[in-house]
Amino acid sequence: MPKQGKIGVVDGGAKVAAGLFWADYGYLAATVEELEAGGADWIHIEMRDGVYMGFDAPRGGIDILDGIRPRTALEIEVQLQMNRPTFELFRQLKELGADLITLPIETTGEMLMQQVLYVKEFLGLKVGVWAWQGTPIVAFEQYIPFVDIIEYECKAPFWKPTTGAASPHVMDPIMFDNIARLHGLIAAAGRERVCDLMEDGGLNSGNVAAFIERGMTVGEFSSPLMKGPAGRFKPGDGGIAEATRSLRATMDEAARRYRGPEGLRKLGA
Repeated sequence: MPKQGKIGVVDGGAKVAAGLFWADYGYLAATVEELEAGGADWIHIEMRDGVYMGFDAPRGGIDILDGIRPRTALEIEVQLQMNRPTFELFRQLKELGADLITLPIETTGEMLMQQVLYVKEFLGLKVGVWAWQGTPIVAFEQYIPFVDIIEYECKAPFWKPTTGAASPHVMDPIMFDNIARLHGLIAAAGRERVCDLMEDGGLNSGNVAAFIERGMTVGEFSSPLMKGPAGRFKPGDGGIAEATRSLRATMDEAARRYRGPEGLRKLGA
């Protein structure tokens, strides 16, 4: 069973959502165990239907959730990257042990609000909405009173090859302003203590403090936790746990500087 949940519980800290996208799936269970040992706050799975964004093969299916649920006490998030996800899928995800389902604003369709409420009120799970950079900030506003997390993902030119530990995401300076504006909407709704704000993609130890300063409470990381200059880490070599601990320390220091028990400190406080 999961530990006491951290999703949607916002305090003076900042949290690590450990993404499995760049994990070596031949060592998946051991990878999850090392992420937990290194101090990750929850596990982030990206589940694709094989149609979304023109990718021709599914990824991160329910078999991944089923496989890792017994291997960790951490909460598990399933971020749906698919067209028009169904109520039946949500039921299956609950049955297999998901703790948070995040729904895509761009591709869920007219049932998005109803699905948010179904996941939260009927299934009793935590729920969030997410979108890619380019989606107007105002698109998130009406969901803030109902969700446990808002997630905004920076652009990723996936057709360009990456090497070593590099992320496929590209971080534009506008993303700092996007996160600040989303934090402002959450604070204005009186939800700063109960609605997390995640930046997804392109984060690393060099830029994460600037996002925490602007109101981010959760960072999603995969490349920084799974890859080094020589390629992907393998469980047992110490790379995954050490990368997680190092990132955790960087975020904790930034949180001490920019956050307090009531949330984001006012500028100059």
